Amino acid sequence: MEPRPQPKNNSRSYLLVALFILAALNMLLLYFYYQERQDNKTKDATIAAKTEEVLVAKTKLDSISAQLDAKIAEIQKLGGSVDSLMRVKEQLEKDKRELRNVSSFDSKKYNQKIRNYESLLAEKDAEIARLKEENGVLIVRNDSLTQENTNLKSERQTLSDSVTSYSSKNKELEEKVSIAAALRAESVTVDAINKRGKEKEGGSYKAKRIDKIKISVRLAPNGLAKQEEKTLYMRVLDPSGAVISDMATGSGEFTYNGQGMIYTAMQRFNFDNSRQEVDFVYGRGGQRFNEGRHTIEIYCEGFRIGEGEFTVK
Repeated sequence: MEPRPQPKNNSRSYLLVALFILAALNMLLLYFYYQERQDNKTKDATIAAKTEEVLVAKTKLDSISAQLDAKIAEIQKLGGSVDSLMRVKEQLEKDKRELRNVSSFDSKKYNQKIRNYESLLAEKDAEIARLKEENGVLIVRNDSLTQENTNLKSERQTLSDSVTSYSSKNKELEEKVSIAAALRAESVTVDAINKRGKEKEGGSYKAKRIDKIKISVRLAPNGLAKQEEKTLYMRVLDPSGAVISDMATGSGEFTYNGQGMIYTAMQRFNFDNSRQEVDFVYGRGGQRFNEGRHTIEIYCEGFRIGEGEFTVK
């Protein structure tokens, strides 16, 4: 038995149904696409609006911050307290930092903060005006005190100039008296002493005949010099200009013209204004004096009071 052929009308019906379903799906997809685009546009518009609000709020807070800094500086200059303003400044900086989070921005909250800051600035304008008025009174008083102080300074300067002039003259007189009261050596002689203790005069000696030298300093009378214990410093300079010294045998250092100087020997004595003679006996412990001219320098109370010399052959 042969199969029956399917009607062609049924095939067309299936095709039409499939096409209809595909068209419906496309329409549904287009609807969803359109709806998503609308949602994205709404979100973008919302974000743009909020970003604009944030920028406006930041601009206002920056302006308030600049005005606040100016008022803090002015109040400090006028002598007012700025402790409360410094705390407000800290809060303002915190509010500005929080603006970085756009998603949590609350325009109503920030508009209220801005109004509060602006109200505070107006209050500080009134405080600055009051401080200026008070300072105006103080300036008048200060001008009067300044004039009095200027007069006192002028009088004090005049007095100071007089005292300085007197001190200068007094110092000059003291220096003259000090110079006049300084001792002076009438003579400085050098004798040679041999190993047997025998002295020889003349000022020129053979090296092998010198065991020690005796320096005699005769002091000139001076009525201005105080009769008290004084110290003579004696320096022996060899032919090369070097100071002969030995710390182990009594040499040391003294001050002359503000500088330290090495001395060969020193002698303390009581000055009695009688043309007294002070003697130094100095030996080099078996070491010979170098051949040539030796110089003797005598110092007392900051002055070089005499010189002498001897020659070694």
